[in-house]
Amino acid sequence: MSTQDYGSHRQFVTAFHRVLLPILLLTLIGSFVNLWLSWSDHQRVYSASLIAVLTMCLILLAALARAFALKAQDRAIRAEENLRHYVLTGKLLDARLRVGQIVGLRFAADGEFAALATRAANENLTPDDIKRAIKTWRPDTYRV
Repeated sequence: MSTQDYGSHRQFVTAFHRVLLPILLLTLIGSFVNLWLSWSDHQRVYSASLIAVLTMCLILLAALARAFALKAQDRAIRAEENLRHYVLTGKLLDARLRVGQIVGLRFAADGEFAALATRAANENLTPDDIKRAIKTWRPDTYRV
């Protein structure tokens, strides 16, 4: 695996982004076309509408499953980075830091982590600004 940096830190999950999402999108389009064509046929409209609703439920399920996994990871990252800051400085992270900022800080190496955390809190940096400010990148290959 190549070295991770700002330009390559985003993960692209082929099975999710290139397989599941296009299949769900095509299924949604097909279910709406089927519903449109079945609208005047009272024998088929129920099953066509059921397929459309179930397809929308599958899309919602896929989105929520990803959101829930990311939320759980954000909580773990917040705890890990709070502990790391405490080990390095003897103090907890600034309470003004939002979860997104803390998630961005996880890529900073120990030598610049504390100073960047203070700067992020004082200047209210965005997660992207934090990542761009990192000079020594600490890879995180476990993020989904």
